[in-house]
Amino acid sequence: MPTTDHPAPRILVVEDDYFVAADLEDGLRHAGLDVVGPVPTAEEALALARSERPVLAVMDIRLAGEKDGIDAALDLYRELGIRCIFASAHVEPPYRQRAAAAAPLGWVQKPYTIGTVVAAVKNALPEAGEGLA
Repeated sequence: MPTTDHPAPRILVVEDDYFVAADLEDGLRHAGLDVVGPVPTAEEALALARSERPVLAVMDIRLAGEKDGIDAALDLYRELGIRCIFASAHVEPPYRQRAAAAAPLGWVQKPYTIGTVVAAVKNALPEAGEGLA
């Protein structure tokens, strides 16, 4: 469990489906993580990440707005060094190839369980530069 010496890792949730986003937020918080967001657009994800500095993002590919989740992941990685776990129905090779430049920490295919996403996040934290105490 996080302590004052080791605060909970901050995870950005980027998902435009309100109910999916709420479930992700609840599941990640229940697992002892500090959730930033959720936000429904790539633009909001970058703005929030600039101010809140999460250690990683859980990212859907289809988002509201002009840019998609791969665009958002690329922006987060290039500008802030923040990597992501894609949680999406779109896991086919063309998506993975386009996303490769963002150095994703993993892929979780929809439909998924919250436990699967939490496990993927916890497994990715050491690689994102954030271990759990």
